[in-house]
Amino acid sequence: MIWEKAQELYQMEQAKRMGEDFKGLTATRKELREGGYFHMAKLIVLRNLWREKKGFPSIEEEETLHE
Repeated sequence: MIWEKAQELYQMEQAKRMGEDFKGLTATRKELREGGYFHMAKLIVLRNLWREKKGFPSIEEEETLHE
């Protein structure tokens, strides 16, 4: 769950940086750790699990409600 979120964060940043040149490459676990993506993903996933346990919507769900 955390690794998938880290990969998602990595690809979103790469797509933003590279624009039309983005090829959808995936990073290794080492690259995700060194780039800080794993740490950020861990915080997001744990926060969402806590919110789910408390009965609150996840951050992603909350953002879609406000759009």
